[in-house]
Amino acid sequence: MTVRMGLLNKKTDWSQEDFRRYWTEVHGPLAARLPGLRSYIQNHVIDTAQRGITYKRGPEHVDGFSDLTFENVDAMREAFASEVAPALAEDEARFIGRLRILTLDRREVNAPDPSRKLLKRMSFLRRRSDVDEATFEREWRVEHARLVKLMPGVAGYRQNLVVEREATKGTPCGYGELPIDGVVELWFTDPESLNAAFASPEGVRTMAHAQTFIDEITTFLVEPRVIVPSQA
Repeated sequence: MTVRMGLLNKKTDWSQEDFRRYWTEVHGPLAARLPGLRSYIQNHVIDTAQRGITYKRGPEHVDGFSDLTFENVDAMREAFASEVAPALAEDEARFIGRLRILTLDRREVNAPDPSRKLLKRMSFLRRRSDVDEATFEREWRVEHARLVKLMPGVAGYRQNLVVEREATKGTPCGYGELPIDGVVELWFTDPESLNAAFASPEGVRTMAHAQTFIDEITTFLVEPRVIVPSQA
Protein backbone atom coordinates (compact mmCIF):
# COMPACT_ATOMS: atom_id res chain seq x y z
CA MET A 1 0.00 0.00 0.00
CA THR A 2 1.00 3.61 -0.63
CA VAL A 3 0.05 6.21 1.95
CA ARG A 4 -0.51 9.86 1.12
CA MET A 5 -0.63 12.02 4.24
CA GLY A 6 -1.71 15.64 4.18
CA LEU A 7 -0.55 18.06 6.87
CA LEU A 8 -3.37 20.55 7.23
CA ASN A 9 -3.44 24.02 8.77
CA LYS A 10 -6.79 25.73 8.82
CA LYS A 11 -7.32 29.24 7.52
CA THR A 12 -6.67 31.67 10.34
CA ASP A 13 -10.18 33.11 10.24
CA TRP A 14 -11.78 29.68 10.70
CA SER A 15 -12.57 28.38 14.18
CA GLN A 16 -11.43 24.88 15.12
CA GLU A 17 -15.05 23.79 15.34
CA ASP A 18 -15.92 25.09 11.86
CA PHE A 19 -12.73 23.65 10.38
CA ARG A 20 -13.39 20.20 11.80
CA ARG A 21 -17.04 20.18 10.77
CA TYR A 22 -16.33 21.33 7.20
CA TRP A 23 -13.42 18.91 6.76
CA THR A 24 -15.55 15.99 7.90
CA GLU A 25 -18.95 16.81 6.44
CA VAL A 26 -18.11 18.62 3.19
CA HIS A 27 -14.54 17.88 2.15
CA GLY A 28 -14.51 14.29 3.40
CA PRO A 29 -17.25 13.01 1.05
CA LEU A 30 -15.60 14.84 -1.86
CA ALA A 31 -12.19 13.24 -1.25
CA ALA A 32 -13.90 9.88 -0.80
CA ARG A 33 -14.77 9.99 -4.52
CA LEU A 34 -11.10 9.65 -5.54
CA PRO A 35 -10.78 6.52 -7.71
CA GLY A 36 -8.69 3.71 -6.29
CA LEU A 37 -8.93 4.97 -2.71
CA ARG A 38 -8.51 2.03 -0.30
CA SER A 39 -9.07 3.95 2.94
CA TYR A 40 -9.40 7.53 4.16
CA ILE A 41 -9.01 8.66 7.76
CA GLN A 42 -8.99 12.21 9.08
CA ASN A 43 -6.94 12.75 12.24
CA HIS A 44 -8.17 15.93 13.96
CA VAL A 45 -5.61 17.43 16.36
CA ILE A 46 -7.12 17.91 19.82
CA ASP A 47 -3.99 18.44 21.98
CA THR A 48 -0.41 19.55 21.31
CA ALA A 49 1.14 18.93 24.74
CA GLN A 50 4.35 16.88 24.76
CA ARG A 51 2.68 14.14 26.81
CA GLY A 52 4.66 11.29 28.32
CA ILE A 53 8.07 12.56 27.22
CA THR A 54 10.45 15.44 27.87
CA TYR A 55 12.02 15.63 24.44
CA LYS A 56 13.04 18.46 22.16
CA ARG A 57 9.97 19.51 20.18
CA GLY A 58 10.17 20.86 16.64
CA PRO A 59 8.39 23.95 15.28
CA GLU A 60 5.74 22.02 13.36
CA HIS A 61 2.10 22.80 14.06
CA VAL A 62 -0.84 21.24 12.26
CA ASP A 63 -4.60 21.14 12.78
CA GLY A 64 -5.04 17.75 11.17
CA PHE A 65 -3.50 14.81 9.32
CA SER A 66 -5.29 13.29 6.34
CA ASP A 67 -4.48 9.64 5.68
CA LEU A 68 -5.31 8.23 2.24
CA THR A 69 -4.13 4.80 1.14
CA PHE A 70 -3.86 3.40 -2.36
CA GLU A 71 -2.76 0.06 -3.81
CA ASN A 72 0.49 1.58 -5.12
CA VAL A 73 2.12 4.82 -6.26
CA ASP A 74 0.63 4.57 -9.74
CA ALA A 75 -2.90 4.28 -8.32
CA MET A 76 -2.27 7.33 -6.13
CA ARG A 77 -1.03 9.40 -9.07
CA GLU A 78 -3.95 8.32 -11.24
CA ALA A 79 -6.38 9.37 -8.49
CA PHE A 80 -4.94 12.88 -8.33
CA ALA A 81 -4.99 13.17 -12.10
CA SER A 82 -8.68 12.18 -12.24
CA GLU A 83 -11.71 14.41 -12.76
CA VAL A 84 -12.19 14.57 -8.96
CA ALA A 85 -8.86 16.31 -8.34
CA PRO A 86 -9.72 19.85 -9.58
CA ALA A 87 -12.86 20.01 -7.44
CA LEU A 88 -10.86 18.69 -4.50
CA ALA A 89 -8.21 21.41 -4.90
CA GLU A 90 -10.87 24.10 -5.27
CA ASP A 91 -12.53 22.97 -2.05
CA GLU A 92 -9.20 22.81 -0.17
CA ALA A 93 -8.69 26.50 -0.91
CA ARG A 94 -11.91 27.31 0.94
CA PHE A 95 -10.84 26.14 4.39
CA ILE A 96 -7.15 25.13 4.35
CA GLY A 97 -4.54 27.83 4.85
CA ARG A 98 -1.55 25.55 4.33
CA LEU A 99 -1.33 22.03 2.93
CA ARG A 100 1.81 19.89 2.68
CA ILE A 101 2.00 16.31 1.49
CA LEU A 102 4.05 13.32 2.63
CA THR A 103 4.21 10.01 0.77
CA LEU A 104 4.87 7.25 3.27
CA ASP A 105 6.11 3.69 3.49
CA ARG A 106 3.95 2.26 6.28
CA ARG A 107 4.88 -0.52 8.66
CA GLU A 108 2.36 -1.96 11.13
CA VAL A 109 4.50 -2.96 14.12
CA ASN A 110 1.58 -3.65 16.47
CA ALA A 111 -1.87 -3.21 14.93
CA PRO A 112 -4.47 -1.60 17.22
CA ASP A 113 -7.76 -3.39 17.81
CA PRO A 114 -10.29 -1.50 15.64
CA SER A 115 -13.15 -2.55 17.92
CA ARG A 116 -11.67 -0.67 20.91
CA LYS A 117 -11.96 3.06 21.55
CA LEU A 118 -8.35 4.10 22.10
CA LEU A 119 -6.34 7.26 22.64
CA LYS A 120 -4.22 8.02 19.58
CA ARG A 121 -0.99 10.02 19.49
CA MET A 122 0.83 11.03 16.32
CA SER A 123 4.37 12.39 16.20
CA PHE A 124 6.79 13.90 13.70
CA LEU A 125 10.35 12.59 13.90
CA ARG A 126 13.40 14.50 12.72
CA ARG A 127 16.73 12.72 12.71
CA ARG A 128 19.91 14.11 14.22
CA SER A 129 22.11 16.13 11.87
CA ASP A 130 24.90 13.56 12.22
CA VAL A 131 22.61 10.65 11.27
CA ASP A 132 21.99 9.81 7.61
CA GLU A 133 18.75 8.46 6.15
CA ALA A 134 19.89 4.84 6.03
CA THR A 135 21.01 4.87 9.66
CA PHE A 136 17.79 6.52 10.78
CA GLU A 137 15.71 3.92 8.97
CA ARG A 138 17.71 1.02 10.38
CA GLU A 139 17.68 2.27 13.98
CA TRP A 140 13.99 3.17 13.87
CA ARG A 141 12.65 0.13 12.11
CA VAL A 142 14.74 -2.51 13.84
CA GLU A 143 15.99 -1.64 17.32
CA HIS A 144 13.50 1.11 18.18
CA ALA A 145 10.55 -0.97 17.02
CA ARG A 146 11.76 -3.84 19.21
CA LEU A 147 11.99 -1.56 22.25
CA VAL A 148 8.57 0.03 21.76
CA LYS A 149 6.98 -3.42 21.54
CA LEU A 150 8.31 -4.13 25.04
CA MET A 151 6.70 -1.03 26.58
CA PRO A 152 3.68 -1.81 28.78
CA GLY A 153 0.35 -0.31 27.79
CA VAL A 154 1.08 0.28 24.09
CA ALA A 155 -2.12 -0.80 22.33
CA GLY A 156 -0.89 -0.10 18.81
CA TYR A 157 2.23 1.13 17.02
CA ARG A 158 2.70 2.16 13.40
CA GLN A 159 5.79 3.56 11.67
CA ASN A 160 5.45 5.76 8.57
CA LEU A 161 8.76 6.40 6.80
CA VAL A 162 8.74 9.51 4.60
CA VAL A 163 9.77 8.71 1.02
CA GLU A 164 8.52 11.82 -0.83
CA ARG A 165 7.70 15.38 0.23
CA GLU A 166 5.68 18.29 -1.14
CA ALA A 167 6.02 21.56 0.81
CA THR A 168 3.42 22.87 -1.62
CA LYS A 169 0.88 20.35 -2.86
CA GLY A 170 1.81 19.09 -6.31
CA THR A 171 5.44 20.26 -6.18
CA PRO A 172 8.05 17.78 -4.93
CA CYS A 173 10.64 19.27 -2.59
CA GLY A 174 13.85 18.34 -0.82
CA TYR A 175 14.43 17.42 2.79
CA GLY A 176 15.46 20.95 3.75
CA GLU A 177 12.03 22.32 2.85
CA LEU A 178 10.13 19.69 4.84
CA PRO A 179 12.56 18.04 7.29
CA ILE A 180 10.39 15.22 8.60
CA ASP A 181 11.82 11.69 8.50
CA GLY A 182 8.95 9.72 9.97
CA VAL A 183 5.44 9.92 11.36
CA VAL A 184 4.63 7.75 14.38
CA GLU A 185 1.16 6.53 15.32
CA LEU A 186 0.74 5.16 18.86
CA TRP A 187 -2.42 3.99 20.61
CA PHE A 188 -3.09 3.75 24.35
CA THR A 189 -6.10 3.04 26.53
CA ASP A 190 -6.07 6.51 28.12
CA PRO A 191 -3.70 9.37 29.09
CA GLU A 192 -2.67 7.53 32.25
CA SER A 193 -1.50 4.47 30.32
CA LEU A 194 0.43 6.73 27.93
CA ASN A 195 2.28 8.40 30.80
CA ALA A 196 2.89 5.07 32.55
CA ALA A 197 4.30 3.50 29.38
CA PHE A 198 6.99 6.14 29.00
CA ALA A 199 7.71 6.27 32.74
CA SER A 200 8.31 2.50 32.88
CA PRO A 201 11.87 1.06 32.73
CA GLU A 202 11.10 -0.13 29.18
CA GLY A 203 9.94 3.36 28.23
CA VAL A 204 13.07 4.95 29.68
CA ARG A 205 15.25 2.55 27.68
CA THR A 206 13.27 3.30 24.53
CA MET A 207 13.72 7.05 24.87
CA ALA A 208 17.42 6.64 25.68
CA HIS A 209 17.76 4.83 22.37
CA ALA A 210 15.81 7.61 20.63
CA GLN A 211 18.46 10.10 21.76
CA THR A 212 21.07 8.27 19.67
CA PHE A 213 19.40 9.03 16.33
CA ILE A 214 16.39 11.38 16.75
CA ASP A 215 16.76 15.14 17.24
CA GLU A 216 13.10 16.18 17.55
CA ILE A 217 9.85 14.43 18.46
CA THR A 218 6.78 16.62 18.00
CA THR A 219 3.61 15.03 19.37
CA PHE A 220 -0.13 15.55 18.90
CA LEU A 221 -3.17 13.81 20.33
CA VAL A 222 -5.69 13.25 17.56
CA GLU A 223 -9.31 12.23 17.11
CA PRO A 224 -9.55 9.85 14.14
CA ARG A 225 -12.61 10.01 11.92
CA VAL A 226 -13.03 7.21 9.40
CA ILE A 227 -14.38 8.52 6.10
CA VAL A 228 -13.62 5.45 3.95
CA PRO A 229 -13.10 2.22 5.90
CA SER A 230 -10.16 0.05 4.92
CA GLN A 231 -10.88 -2.06 1.85
CA ALA A 232 -9.58 -5.63 2.12
